[in-house]
Amino acid sequence: MAAPDLSSAQPARVIADLRELAALTGGPDGARRVCWTAEWQKARAWEQGKLAEIPSCRVEIDEAGNLWATLPGASPDVVVVGSHIDSVPHGGWLDGCLGVTAAIEVLRQYAGTVPPVTLRLVDWADEEGARFGRSLLGSTAAVGRLVADEVRGLKDRDGIALPDALASCGIDLDRMGQATGQLAQVRACLELHIEQGPVLEQMGLPLGAVLGTVGVERHALRFAGSTSHAGSTPMHLRRDAFLSAARLALEAREIAKKHGGVTTTGSAVCEPGIVTAIAGVCTLLVDQRALDAGSLAAMWAEVREAAVRIAAEEGTTVSWEPLFQIEPIPFHPTLIGFAEESIREVAGAVHSLPSGPLHDTPNLARLCPATMMFCSSINGISHSPLEDTPEEHLVLAVEAFSRLAHKTIAWVASS
Repeated sequence: MAAPDLSSAQPARVIADLRELAALTGGPDGARRVCWTAEWQKARAWEQGKLAEIPSCRVEIDEAGNLWATLPGASPDVVVVGSHIDSVPHGGWLDGCLGVTAAIEVLRQYAGTVPPVTLRLVDWADEEGARFGRSLLGSTAAVGRLVADEVRGLKDRDGIALPDALASCGIDLDRMGQATGQLAQVRACLELHIEQGPVLEQMGLPLGAVLGTVGVERHALRFAGSTSHAGSTPMHLRRDAFLSAARLALEAREIAKKHGGVTTTGSAVCEPGIVTAIAGVCTLLVDQRALDAGSLAAMWAEVREAAVRIAAEEGTTVSWEPLFQIEPIPFHPTLIGFAEESIREVAGAVHSLPSGPLHDTPNLARLCPATMMFCSSINGISHSPLEDTPEEHLVLAVEAFSRLAHKTIAWVASS
């Protein structure tokens, strides 16, 4: 069969697909493709219709609900391209589905040929975790890291249990781990996604190569002082838990700057929480992120040290409870290089950056070479009906991702 025209990507067709999907499962209030719902299943049916138009493309749903489309190649070694089609409630028209539609376009380019390696598209199930609060569900199962009993008791806001929602879509929670068989021959994994942040736009660049996903340390810090009357307690006799927490929030910001990471104080809850009483207790939720594992560990260690020192100075005590932790996951240097090269070829300039949000591809990076490519986000907005990207940047993204896929396929074939 004839070899594919590697410059034959049609960005206009991808953008038309995205607009068609948005019209089908969106509206003025944004996307409605929350996983394990009827709208998500409608999006999946639309996706399968597009894949059915590609000759020799075989589609299946694995035990975890992930959708796979396969073009058999001359080698059983597999290159995976894809993302997720599910959304948050009132989400944007590009988050996740840009990567799926761009991956469909890569498969279209090889239609009527035998790729040098087997090419597989994946649409990961429940990347967002929007309904049950457990993100990356399908990819976590596929890489063998899902513990069924840890999610069995999850319920949505209507009281529906996760196992029941899965069953309504033909998925058995206790069989989700069997999806690991899908990854036996995978040699590389690629994903295109919107940045969901302001960095590329601020730099005036349409595209970026992704270095990896940051690690996260998330903790609840509880400062305890003494509740007393707001009017009768002199300032020098107060043991104000909130002031301890406020001082720590400011110091945590400077610690993050020093180590090149980020820190977010997402919540500060005071007790008794009334204007006429000094806070006797204040619980602070702190999220720290960095791409370098050593920097992340140093950030958390210095925040703990600062919390103990500040508590002593303010006459309070402090304790902490871990809420969430994930290690940084760097991407493969060769594939990062291919992404940078592909972006330069279509856009002229490239910036390489870490991903702050979590994605499915880093799960695969634990098993095989992987990388991602980002496309700019207007005002850094995502998970919102206002989410958008300049159309000319979407064109460049589809072209660059296609080149990245071709380079990776050739690299795997020659390995």
